[in-house]
Amino acid sequence: MKHKITLLTLSLFLTTTFSFAQKTIEASDIMQDIKDGKNISYKNATIVGVLDFTYMDDALEKLPKRKKKSGWFNWNSNNYSTNQVKKMIDVNISFVNCIFKNDVLAYIPHEDSGYTFTASFEDNAIFKNCNFERKAMFKYSRFESNTDFSGSSFDDDTTFKYAKFDDEISFANTAFDETATFKYAKFSNNVSFSNALFKDSATFKYTKFYDGVSFENTKFEEDLNIKYTQVSGDFIITNMDVAYEIDSKYTKINGKSFSKYLIDKK
Repeated sequence: MKHKITLLTLSLFLTTTFSFAQKTIEASDIMQDIKDGKNISYKNATIVGVLDFTYMDDALEKLPKRKKKSGWFNWNSNNYSTNQVKKMIDVNISFVNCIFKNDVLAYIPHEDSGYTFTASFEDNAIFKNCNFERKAMFKYSRFESNTDFSGSSFDDDTTFKYAKFDDEISFANTAFDETATFKYAKFSNNVSFSNALFKDSATFKYTKFYDGVSFENTKFEEDLNIKYTQVSGDFIITNMDVAYEIDSKYTKINGKSFSKYLIDKK
């Protein structure tokens, strides 16, 4: 017996298939699982709601009130504000081929309270082939284990300023629509930005690469700031394309200036 496939049947099939492939997860459920000590692992999921790794709302309930006045924003020798409230995420985090519809926050400067909330990651932190549709803020975050942002796209503001990466790390094949900053970031292991696309300005000012970095086939459609950047180990810039200015003042590549490094490579 032959079965006729109608447009309605086909439509229902496609809708069911898509729903199965890309499930929707509430960010609040993920945050609760982390609080309960559960490892986080999602693939082909859409995350809705703000994913706040700092748990700012919980922390605010326990913190003393601060008076807002000039001078309260003090800094210590490590350039960290003394009002910083740190959260350590001590479970494995894995998101593969996921969409974040709202902000993903590991850094929140809360003006009303005067506190700055940050989050770091003790175990693996995987955000592979993901799409961040809103803010992705990882300023001051420390990634102590394997970390992977490869293949991910950032549609809105993002920052990895002052971030520290202690173990394996990749930003290969990433795409940044807005200004991307890795200013003061520290990479203990070799890191790849190969085939990445920076559609706006990219800042690696004062960044330290302790075991090499690759910008092979990386495309910068605006300016690239590597002022004061220090690189030890391989510095791969094969087919790197920068549309406008490269600020390489005081940059050191294995002890050599950027211009001297380019001359020696010829």
